[in-house]
Amino acid sequence: MIIRTIGKSFFSGDKGTLARQIFYAIAGIGLLLVFIIHFFWPPVVWFLWLLLPYIALGLYDMHFAEHNVLRNYPVIGHLRYALEFISPEIQQYFIETNESGRPYNRMQRNLVYARANKGLDTQPFGTQWDILEVGYQRASHSLAPKHVDAEKARVTVGGPQCKRPYSASRLNISAMSFGALSPNAIHALNGGAKIGGFAHNTGEGGLSPYHLAGGGDIIWQIGTGYFGCRTDEGNFDADKFKVNANRDVVKMIEIKLSQGAKPAHGGVLPAAKVDEEIAKIRGVPVGKTVISPPAHSAFSTPEGLLEFVEQLRDLTDGKPVGFKLCIGSRSEFMGICKAMLKTGITPDFITVDGAEGGTGAAPLEFTNRLGVPIDEGLTFVHNCLVGIGLRKDIRIIASGKVVTGFDLMEKIALGADMCNVARPMMFALGCIQSLRCNTNTCPTGIATQDRVRARAVDVELRMQHVANFHDATIVSFRELVGAIGLDDPEDLTPDHIFQRVADQTERSSRELYEFLDDKELLSDEIRPSYQRDWERARAEAF
Repeated sequence: MIIRTIGKSFFSGDKGTLARQIFYAIAGIGLLLVFIIHFFWPPVVWFLWLLLPYIALGLYDMHFAEHNVLRNYPVIGHLRYALEFISPEIQQYFIETNESGRPYNRMQRNLVYARANKGLDTQPFGTQWDILEVGYQRASHSLAPKHVDAEKARVTVGGPQCKRPYSASRLNISAMSFGALSPNAIHALNGGAKIGGFAHNTGEGGLSPYHLAGGGDIIWQIGTGYFGCRTDEGNFDADKFKVNANRDVVKMIEIKLSQGAKPAHGGVLPAAKVDEEIAKIRGVPVGKTVISPPAHSAFSTPEGLLEFVEQLRDLTDGKPVGFKLCIGSRSEFMGICKAMLKTGITPDFITVDGAEGGTGAAPLEFTNRLGVPIDEGLTFVHNCLVGIGLRKDIRIIASGKVVTGFDLMEKIALGADMCNVARPMMFALGCIQSLRCNTNTCPTGIATQDRVRARAVDVELRMQHVANFHDATIVSFRELVGAIGLDDPEDLTPDHIFQRVADQTERSSRELYEFLDDKELLSDEIRPSYQRDWERARAEAF
């Protein structure tokens, strides 16, 4: 506890600036004192043999170190890594749990670090999981493994109403806004997307120059605040939208209805963070707190949502348009499905965010108590689209605690076509989970608008790390799919994934979750677990 307390108290708050000030003070005052004292006591010059290496190390840390922490905490930052070198177990005292107290698996975090740095991602001494633990998931290998071609790790997004479909990677960067993340962090993410050939979701904070700086493919997210395409009153501005949406790098448009970390809750950007640059990007006044409404003003019904989808698709001359949500009331999503049937308008994709998804800041009760977990939400959305006969026309993107190639395989087996990841990408940027995202004092320079701290993110280095993680995870995914005897991820089914349950037996995902038959919701024989919500669903109102 002592190590944890020291670590979290020093590597947080405003200590990053303080650490640099201490370094300059010791270096400057030390050199001055040596210079003055040597006139009276010449042997003091020998003190330079101690002071000069300290100065050299500090300057190197601030300008050339690969670790973000060392750039913000010259010299003293080595204490953290020295303790980890002595015993990897000490690492958990620095970054152990999230705010809810639920541990974020340390093995997964270390795996991300290894892949981002092209290090070893192998493990000695066998499995590190408790394979008898309730909830443990696995797949069964085949004695006739197959090779999965690289092109199978991509999927085309664009339904019958889309004129400009997009060939997407099955693994992309989830929504993280400029404002929540620093300019260097956003730039590095986008550059990584360019190197690796995958997409970068902007988050609802608008399309910033840093999203465009790396030249990577963009999924522009439009939230309830319509940042980057809003009128002075905060409503949707079609003309402003059209300018940015028709950039070549913008490949898809995502309408954000809700997110798993804080469903049915709008975002808040404090006045102190709203400088001239953010105000210009978001289209809001400088120095005033920005509050995103919990709901959209451009529509208020399922039919209105789909009309908005059609409007945005027309404004982009047919680019893929979809929406993102965390499942809450089942009948409300079914109302959207009924609206698809009634209007004939379909989205090109639906992003399903799990309640376990993260964010930089959210009310604790919203984070812990609202929303449906990713696996349940994903299977429900998949079932509804199958049940109305439109699954083949609409891609599903899964988001929420996806880290490894196995996670990607498991989500696709449950009904997803592709996945978005956020936290692993932050680890690739150098995140150490110091849990200061909501304070503007992130010690690694990632989740902050403090430009001095943000310089700790080496853009060229970190964009390569982001690409490395993506590429290694996709390779792992392809190898896993081949290991279970398939040569195409499209052939994955719920029968391929097994989970240990409370009676210490295993159940396949097919047994754990219900799966509807094609067009079952349009028939006279609907399963009781879906029938009541389907009967309550309305295309005319949420």
